[in-house]
Amino acid sequence: MTPKRKQKLFVVLGLVSLAAIAVGLTLYALRSNINLFFSPVQIAAGEAPFERQIRAGGMVKAGSVSRDRESLEVAFTVTDYVDDLEVRYSGILPDLFREGQGVVVVGELQRDGWLRADQVLARHDENYMPPEVAQALEEAGYSPADYQAKAAEMAERLGAQDDGASQN
Repeated sequence: MTPKRKQKLFVVLGLVSLAAIAVGLTLYALRSNINLFFSPVQIAAGEAPFERQIRAGGMVKAGSVSRDRESLEVAFTVTDYVDDLEVRYSGILPDLFREGQGVVVVGELQRDGWLRADQVLARHDENYMPPEVAQALEEAGYSPADYQAKAAEMAERLGAQDDGASQN
């Protein structure tokens, strides 16, 4: 092999090595930032990792919202009507957050079985169900339409309670 060919070979090998290192570092950095979605059924089955950032979603269970009057601490239950997941959040909830509403929470699952949420996302109406939750329910053999009907019924019940409270 001539010296010029050797030099070209070393340059090419050096570039390939640098590219491989760059790709490896990028994948390592992205691995820790990926938020995987889990439904309450999957979390109850033990499929979700502990103390790692995940997304979980479902409907806010009726009667489960508990607010601390001294702070911004809120505890509520997210359900897919099969299993429940207790969520604890400290902060201001979205305006659209309410019982019977579809939500997605981002946080860390604790070893005690509850999720410490860093972010709570709520959508526009009671008929909304996060796509991940709908897919998880379908895979479990449940129809998201059934749960949307339950959510609409819950919204009517809550609306009737609000009307009764405003009349008093």
